[in-house]
Amino acid sequence: RLLAGGGRFGFVPGALLGCIPQCGFSAMAANFYGSKVITLGTLLAVFLATSDEAIPLMVASPEHWNSLAAILAVKVLVGMLAGLCVDFVFRRWIPAVVRGGYSGRSQDVDCHEHEEEDGILTAALKHTVHIWVYILLFNVALGLVVALVGADAIGAFLAAAGPVQPFVAGLIGLIPNCVASVLLTQLFTAGQLSFGGVVAGLCTSAGVGLAVLFRANRNIKQNLFIVGLLYAVGVAAGLVCGLFA
Repeated sequence: RLLAGGGRFGFVPGALLGCIPQCGFSAMAANFYGSKVITLGTLLAVFLATSDEAIPLMVASPEHWNSLAAILAVKVLVGMLAGLCVDFVFRRWIPAVVRGGYSGRSQDVDCHEHEEEDGILTAALKHTVHIWVYILLFNVALGLVVALVGADAIGAFLAAAGPVQPFVAGLIGLIPNCVASVLLTQLFTAGQLSFGGVVAGLCTSAGVGLAVLFRANRNIKQNLFIVGLLYAVGVAAGLVCGLFA
């Protein structure tokens, strides 16, 4: 009910809930978006506010608590502003076929993959198993790629990016795996990544939420639009923070 909000202002609690450590809310929001329960703005707010493993890592280092508070405040603010712009300010310029999600009509809400002969528990169990298998296979494949390339090589490339760090960090943040947030946080705490760079990377770091989105929502155009929007907003937030940090 908090996220749906009758199709209005769900981006406010979405940005706040997204700050909870791990990426559970981003995965849940992706499922809700695919079922047309929440709006695009709410989904975007949750994704932007999600930090995956960044919070536990920075909490373990008291000297970085001030930076953690600043990062979370920026992410919540960016999430709310992005959700407001998408759902209200620029809503008329985003075609409905691209926007997707909740449209303001309750009859559009669809519990996908639910069969009438199944009870709610059976349907939920089937959907959970499907998502679990998908994420498992995806992460195994992604883990192999990271192992071949090497996390150190990725980190060195990012550290050497200089003023374009937000653009590179934003791309790394799109990796739907906790390796992205872990790497970005470690580089930031080591002084190799700027505040603007870590903001950009952690804004686009929605964890497995992006992977679940492509599984739960079959409209590729909508999914690619969301990824592009997430990257653009994340990089913009990083560039702005870089001007003041």
